[in-house]
Amino acid sequence: MIKFLDLEKINNRFRGEMDARIKDVLDSGWYLSGKWNDEFAKHFAEFCGTKHAVGVANGLDAINLIIRGYGFGIGDEIIVPANTYIATILAISENGCTPVLVEPDINTYNIDPEKIEEKITSRTKAIIVVHLYGQAVQMAKIWELAKKYNLKVIEDAAQAHGAMYNGKRVGNLGDAAAFSFYPGKNLGALGDAGGVTTNDTELFEKVHAIANYGSDYKYHHIYKGVNSRLDEIQAALLDVKLPYLDTDNTRRREIAKYYRENITNPKIILPKTYDENAHVWHVFAVRCENRDELCKYLNDNGVQTNIHYPTPPHKQGAYNEWNNQSFPITEEIHHTIMSLPMSPVMTDDEVKQIVDLVNKF
Repeated sequence: MIKFLDLEKINNRFRGEMDARIKDVLDSGWYLSGKWNDEFAKHFAEFCGTKHAVGVANGLDAINLIIRGYGFGIGDEIIVPANTYIATILAISENGCTPVLVEPDINTYNIDPEKIEEKITSRTKAIIVVHLYGQAVQMAKIWELAKKYNLKVIEDAAQAHGAMYNGKRVGNLGDAAAFSFYPGKNLGALGDAGGVTTNDTELFEKVHAIANYGSDYKYHHIYKGVNSRLDEIQAALLDVKLPYLDTDNTRRREIAKYYRENITNPKIILPKTYDENAHVWHVFAVRCENRDELCKYLNDNGVQTNIHYPTPPHKQGAYNEWNNQSFPITEEIHHTIMSLPMSPVMTDDEVKQIVDLVNKF
């Protein structure tokens, strides 16, 4: 069986360094907010090209904390892609804000910048862009709208560690960015983990404090905060893996290139990219009218697949007030999308086997 994502194989490459780092944390007796949080935040900010980074508990918290840090709340609207994982929208709702859904571009699956302006009102405070599947959103129009209407630009970069746009990395394309380091991400921890990057020092200090019970220093609380801290072991392990991220992303690009050049089955709609060297291929998502049949066929022939995602947010029970709304491009994507195996530890033989099977479907 070719696994969709072999996390054991991915992380075993770093086993010696990870064992040493875990021992260091254990021996230190300091398990939260210690030196490895500081080191990883410093290195990740340098990687993204930002002034600041802070580790938090998970990716959902990262978005939530940015929205809280900016003080957005009841009556405020935040524009968000209709085609995203529900966490992006949950963070908006959790702060009492109103999510305003915008359709994606059918070619990139990211928010369509040309469809945003018609959704902006006097209550709009921010645009959240989601760099879905590892491809950065086309940001030029987003920046233009943000300047025109005085809006914040928040990046959901949970699937795009290391992706680029016009020579800059995601995490440094807006006012602030949220990252998930969930184990399956391009840069994955060994448990839940997240982070925020920004060049806004005031926001950084607020997020840092709100995530630590609203405290700027011990037993002194200036905000009604939460407990959302990156634990020391996860920070230490992420710091081990970060130097290898660009190499891993290069391997993902090689696999994606082979898929795109050699999958010739007319039933398969391949993903499009505007820059081969900027996409980091968190997942390799294709579309197929007979999606469920294709998934079963591949699984029966020893290839695991996944669906990112089967049901769009506006059709979920959590947002039943939206269930009668129509977002036809989003719905088309969710009805036909499926993901082929993609990871930096896949062999050339495995990739070729998958391509041969897809072409025979």
